[in-house]
Amino acid sequence: MAVLVTGGNRGIGLAIAREFQDAGEAVAVTHRGPEAPSGMFGVRCDVTDAEQVDAAFDEAEAELGPITTVVANAGITDDQLLLRMDEEQFTRVVDTNLTGAYRVAKRGARTMLRQRRGRLVFVSSVVGFRGEAGQANYAASKAGLLGLARSLARELGSRGITANVVAPGLITTDMTDALPEARKKQILDGVPLGRCGEPAEVAAVVRWLASDQAGYVTGALIPVDGGAGMGH
Repeated sequence: MAVLVTGGNRGIGLAIAREFQDAGEAVAVTHRGPEAPSGMFGVRCDVTDAEQVDAAFDEAEAELGPITTVVANAGITDDQLLLRMDEEQFTRVVDTNLTGAYRVAKRGARTMLRQRRGRLVFVSSVVGFRGEAGQANYAASKAGLLGLARSLARELGSRGITANVVAPGLITTDMTDALPEARKKQILDGVPLGRCGEPAEVAAVVRWLASDQAGYVTGALIPVDGGAGMGH
């Protein structure tokens, strides 16, 4: 049995892939750039293209065996205030973050149904549940993952397949490192723990959801946000 992590070439996705690999799992990561991270088995894939998604799974399964854990992590941002956001900006983010997750889950479920077991984990964001000015497209795409996961939990549960959502808050990545210090402080003022999270902290929760210990957990939303999204 193997694991596929979309967008596993950097940041949270790479931390998730390494968490599984360190636990002895066979892992494949998708990437859009020319090369996979060192020490990782990578497959080129743009999740906005269903044919590329199918090909990525075929290549990964030929190398690693049946993929029964899928982590839908690939995502983008394209921030803009609503009245300045054009339709292409909105639909491009939704197509990558939400419809891309649907494409990946649909292909992954084919193998899981044959194996009569599987784990689908969708990486969302606290922004999807509390909103953020200038991120209507991103927030909508990340909120939609919960409806997707809960619907799949009901559809696929009888075959031993779980579907869950992890919602990170402000995590230390290249993206957050690029934020102005004033903006970072503003965000952290709303985090009870008063610090950024680490990618490894998100990865540990994802791996637990994929484990046998979480076999009776499905349709869940688990925040990893230092308390920023309490009540959502």
